[in-house]
Amino acid sequence: MDQSKGTTTITAEVEAQINAVMGSESAAFESLITHLMSAGNEQRGQAEALFNICKEKHPDALALKLVHVLQSCGQVEIRAMAAILLRKQITRDETYIWPRLAPPTQTAIKAHLLVCVQREEAKTIVKKLCDTVAELAASIMEEGQWPELLPFMFQCVSSDSPRLKESALLMFAQLSQFIGDHLHPHLSTLHTVFHQCLSQPSPADVRIAALAATTNFVQTIETPQDRERFQDLIPAMMQTLTEALNTNQEATAQEALEMFIELAGTEPRFLRRQIVNVVGSMLQIAEAETLEEGTRHLAIEFIITLAEARERAPGMMRKFPQFIGRLFAILMKMLLDIEDDPAWHAANTEDEDAGESSNYSVGQECLDRLAISLGGNTIVPVASELLPAYLADPDWRKHHAALITLAQIAEGCAKVMLKNLEQVVSMVLNSFQDPHPRVRWAAINAIGQLSTDLGPDLQQQYHQQVLPALAGAMDDFQNPRVQVLCAGKDLATEQTIARMVNLLRQLQQTLSPSALASTWSSLQPQQQMALQSILSS
Repeated sequence: MDQSKGTTTITAEVEAQINAVMGSESAAFESLITHLMSAGNEQRGQAEALFNICKEKHPDALALKLVHVLQSCGQVEIRAMAAILLRKQITRDETYIWPRLAPPTQTAIKAHLLVCVQREEAKTIVKKLCDTVAELAASIMEEGQWPELLPFMFQCVSSDSPRLKESALLMFAQLSQFIGDHLHPHLSTLHTVFHQCLSQPSPADVRIAALAATTNFVQTIETPQDRERFQDLIPAMMQTLTEALNTNQEATAQEALEMFIELAGTEPRFLRRQIVNVVGSMLQIAEAETLEEGTRHLAIEFIITLAEARERAPGMMRKFPQFIGRLFAILMKMLLDIEDDPAWHAANTEDEDAGESSNYSVGQECLDRLAISLGGNTIVPVASELLPAYLADPDWRKHHAALITLAQIAEGCAKVMLKNLEQVVSMVLNSFQDPHPRVRWAAINAIGQLSTDLGPDLQQQYHQQVLPALAGAMDDFQNPRVQVLCAGKDLATEQTIARMVNLLRQLQQTLSPSALASTWSSLQPQQQMALQSILSS
């Protein structure tokens, strides 16, 4: 075979191989598919070359061979590979062959696909088939082709077979994403179908497929009036999630949560009539420490996504301060999931996050997002209820969490925090002398962040307290991490150094010469030299 110039020269040996795999006997073609799955590069490469020649020279025969294998082969692995190969050949990509197929071949393939959906027992293959049907339909139904598909889907979803119901719902979910407008004439029927499939006693697989179909379809509905017709499905949708959790099917529950997150981001108003029940349930999931972290994080992500949907649903989450308080408490508690890792104290840059868990990282990120989305008028009152108890607690983790929280919410709450600047600065500066080095580090880090978000007011009003506190922290020779964070040497992260240098330079630029000189004179000579080296660098 010579394919160097875009043409394929076929030898007699290759011609014989083509005749064999394209012949009436199925064994040779099934062997080709097996070789396409080979772990050996040479055997797989030869099989790919032969397959591509068949695709180029005999596209109709190849496509029909693949659907024949799907219908008749007894080996699940070969049928699964045939489903993958068929999908690549007939759905849109750079090399698909559907437009080259003769009309009778196209008709035959469409019919065979629907037969395969009805007969296939292996769930993984069924899902591949449903994806193929939906993607093919997306490319040809716009042209009026495949009119028999929707009647077939409605027939399946109305049957007594859970397997056929699930298959039809999987196709509805996919088609909603591709060509939802073709489904809109069937709003009433789909509402009834989705309601029946979401409700007990439908099997769990049918309910999760119905949830996917419902969430995808709702996002395609253009008018609020039509969308509201589906709002009465929300309790059954939530019950699908609850049942998955109650039966310890957390992978299914996470799949459901991801659907709700997508819905919250695109159509948050759809949830508004049931918002109390939905968010209340999500908070219960987030609070349930017996669940996997991934499940709890997704429940939190749902609420944060709703809070961030300000343009589509302005003020919706602000109306429920009790929920914000619970979420804020959950996020602060997640910041307690941190260990005093010895690697952190060595002050190596790569160990800056040593001891921090995924809970800690999610809590930190979500506090920032929540504050930015809801603002200081909503967040500061909630934070003010929790921060004093955390700061007064002897557990260093709680003190550390309070300082991290202050730094994270400062950007979103700047206007309100500026009205309480003295209280905010005092909280942080009082922690500079904390017995635990990670608390002292968090305090210095917080001052650096606050100087960015609350400047220049912070620098102008509190330079006499901040500069000596920073200089004093430089004497913390027993804890290199704290010292380098303050002094801005190579061992601190670039982000932290930038904050500290920015703060010092802002002090230098915003203060009058006399004010700066007065503050400078209170420092020890070695502290003055160290700070001056930063300012002049």
